[in-house]
Amino acid sequence: MHETDVCILGAGPAGATAALHLATKGIPSLLIDKAVFPRDKVCGDALSGKVVNELRRISPELPALLGAQQEALPSWGIHFISPGGQKLSVPFKYDYRPEQDVPAGYISKRVDFDNFLIEQVRQRPEVELWEGVALHKYERTAQGGFVLSDKQGQPLVQARLLLVANGAQSGFTRHVAGLEQEPEHYCAGLRAYYRGVAGMDADNFIELHFFRDFLPGYLWVFPLPGGQANVGVGMLSSEVSRKKINLKKEMLQMLATHPDLKQRFANAELIDSIRGYGLPLGSRKRVISGDSYMLLGDAGALIDPFTGEGISNAMISGRWAAAQAAQCLEQQDFSAAFMRGYDKAVYNRLWKELRLSRQMQKLLKYPWLFNQLASKASKNQALAETISCMFNDIDMRQRLRQPSFYMRLLFN
Repeated sequence: MHETDVCILGAGPAGATAALHLATKGIPSLLIDKAVFPRDKVCGDALSGKVVNELRRISPELPALLGAQQEALPSWGIHFISPGGQKLSVPFKYDYRPEQDVPAGYISKRVDFDNFLIEQVRQRPEVELWEGVALHKYERTAQGGFVLSDKQGQPLVQARLLLVANGAQSGFTRHVAGLEQEPEHYCAGLRAYYRGVAGMDADNFIELHFFRDFLPGYLWVFPLPGGQANVGVGMLSSEVSRKKINLKKEMLQMLATHPDLKQRFANAELIDSIRGYGLPLGSRKRVISGDSYMLLGDAGALIDPFTGEGISNAMISGRWAAAQAAQCLEQQDFSAAFMRGYDKAVYNRLWKELRLSRQMQKLLKYPWLFNQLASKASKNQALAETISCMFNDIDMRQRLRQPSFYMRLLFN
């Protein structure tokens, strides 16, 4: 049985980021994933400016290294299409210049981006990477920590500290940490890859469509390298159950019949199966640590409730988990009380954003307000610039919670 101080379960963005930050601190770790890389992960594939910032925190040269990958497509903004059909275009940087500026974000299939991070991990002698190893049992030891066993019950690892980053379906999250899926804070999603979608933005803006008949859900179209597109839908699980919605049927019908999409998809080719996945949303605070463990990324339910973005928040949690692990080893304290420092650090960084996104999610109940916002911004440069800044400045985004913002919007 392998013995280690720090074991990381799951080698996606959260786990790989944690391993890389620990390596920089000179702390060895064991990183385990049930898959063998490169492997696919069902996702929207968008990499926001927050992802780029987290790459820079790992190593200053990583953003440029990502940008040099042919599998990474630079993206300059978002098109929001309101229920009334108005297009609100929000650049990640106002008055951007694609030929000169460094891209704020990228779009890259998860099979490529996750492997990009794993290639960084492979270069670090401090990280021992186990691929193709599935763990099914987590037992506490009398001395503290855990023994991890495979499906046959064979003990494989004894660890003093677990960083749990094995995704939305984490058995550890449910059976040990006691976090249950809550339909009001959980999103059901579908993803498909298409080739030959017409009318894609020249600057690779991603598209979020909020159709009146599909609220409070949304449909996305994200450009990808090689003329492909990531196309999908997402909706709160509580709404899917309440309205008895067949997401696959609804998605295909919208692509075939909606006036904004049917011509664009008339000659498009579905090149992969339509796959489903769940998104545990960070729309309420949870306890994401305990005796000798921390929950990272999707395992800790940290996905943005409005945009569905999870990669950047996963990487942020990985960074703070590495910092907490270093303190635990230095103080030789792995207690739940000491581990609360991780919860505090993660929510100090993310909770304001998550709370605001929850409020924006609730705005979907008022499609007329969304229409008004999009209509005004399309004609008012100052308002458009303000909204653009909101996506980079959390304090400015707080205006969306203030009734006075909407009064000025409606009557000016």
